[in-house]
Amino acid sequence: MYVNRRTLLKATAALLPVAIGAACGRVVVAPDETTDSSEAEPSSLTVYSGRGESLVGPLLEQFGNDTGIDIQVKYGGTAEIAATILEEGNNSPADVFYGQDAGALGALQLENRLAALPDAILNAVEPRFRSPQGMWVGASGRARVVVHNTESAPADTLPPSILDFVDPSWKGRIGWAPTNGSFQAFVTAMRVMLGNDGTRAWLEGIKANEPKVYPKNTPTVQAAVDGEIAVGFVNHYYLFRIRAEQGNVPAENYFPPNGDLGSLINVAGAGVIAGSENQAAAEQFVAYLLSQRAQEYFATETYEYPLATGVAAHPDLPALSDIQTPDIDLSDLADLRGTLELLQEVELI
Repeated sequence: MYVNRRTLLKATAALLPVAIGAACGRVVVAPDETTDSSEAEPSSLTVYSGRGESLVGPLLEQFGNDTGIDIQVKYGGTAEIAATILEEGNNSPADVFYGQDAGALGALQLENRLAALPDAILNAVEPRFRSPQGMWVGASGRARVVVHNTESAPADTLPPSILDFVDPSWKGRIGWAPTNGSFQAFVTAMRVMLGNDGTRAWLEGIKANEPKVYPKNTPTVQAAVDGEIAVGFVNHYYLFRIRAEQGNVPAENYFPPNGDLGSLINVAGAGVIAGSENQAAAEQFVAYLLSQRAQEYFATETYEYPLATGVAAHPDLPALSDIQTPDIDLSDLADLRGTLELLQEVELI
């Protein structure tokens, strides 16, 4: 179902070409002098979002308020929404795909379902957070971490690698969410680094330790807070959301050091659908995600890492440059299908 985020506004100007101010991540627009504004039609946009409405709905609504564009949003799981775009093919009404991980964006790129983005948009972020082919761009960073209960699993008792949690000493103490899209993107990254056999061995090793299974990240983190588990494999920002609601809690995030896979930085990002009839508005939306307003929203409201130049992360987060991340190209995370097949083989989904 489409969710109308704003009543259609009467347009008083033509669509605005977009350029990003690299120094501050600010959207700069200039009128199109070749178009008679008196004849301009109101612009509209259809966004397929793999990010939840409760998380990004206010930001998308603000985009409509700021631009006068009538934005309609179809929400769902990232993998589900990407699959829908592929199934709809050239008949898809989507103008933009906004997903929670680079793997889904890469899958659409492989199937030629994304259009090239302007350099002004791409150059707003570091090369590692955008498609090398220029087909998608990251809007916010999401670190994989091990959330741990500080009483039952102090930091100095944690192993140096995510791979070490197969040790029997962790039996019954781990929480994870195999059906969660972020976890599946992490497993895809593991397949890139270790191959299918190495990844299968790790999954089976964790499974042998009888982990508690949760539907998503939030209950996994809450279980760590409550002492139901000692550690959980999650994204970094869920702990900060719980702290915002509950105050100080006996849990911390652990970033495995030395470029370990357990400290993978993935991105939530967006791409313009190939063949969109609203390409200018679609590019304006992607640019908006990198504007100062949107980047500050990610920093203060979702506790994700801003990726555009010149916008600081939440002060409680370690600097993005200080996290020792694995050397992996996010564009290589496109084979979600292979990951799902592996998880099914190991009987985790």
